Amino acid sequence: MSYLEHFILMSKYNSRMNAQVFNSMRELPEEVLHQNKGAFFGSLMGTVNHILVGDIIWLSRFSKHSELYTALSELLIVLPTPKKLDEILFASLEPLEHIRKKVDSTIEFWLVNEVNEADIERCLSYKNSRGIVSTKKFSELVSHLFNHQTHHRGQVTTLLTQLGIDIGITDYLIDIPNHSI
Repeated sequence: MSYLEHFILMSKYNSRMNAQVFNSMRELPEEVLHQNKGAFFGSLMGTVNHILVGDIIWLSRFSKHSELYTALSELLIVLPTPKKLDEILFASLEPLEHIRKKVDSTIEFWLVNEVNEADIERCLSYKNSRGIVSTKKFSELVSHLFNHQTHHRGQVTTLLTQLGIDIGITDYLIDIPNHSI
């Protein structure tokens, strides 16, 4: 499996898991979603907002990697521009879920239709929030995009489990296609 094929598979897993998280969060009253539960970003809403903030930051950087990344550029026009990592971009679940689905479907479309293997092999230079320039292999940065989501979704699933909600199967394994020997 190539890097690009792997990232496409990760994007499908990412979409599935985000849908499961939001379906589960809908079972809770709004006030519970905002209660500080001691996670890195406090509440369930704080954490899922942070995941979106991270995605927006990275997709903005990725959009500059190729002129062909029009799906990212078009998406970024309709998204808020976060100013800090703990920013609450959407205070209620419904609009956040709507944007989450839009971001996830755009990531899938972008990987399938606009990214090529040559892009994956090149480096991307970007500035972090403090203005420090880094240059890293694009494949590792795309891996980070998915790893960051998985890390924080793990916190969300833990909080949901503590609240008595089973979000279903979270293993990436069920998304990996079977191959014959």
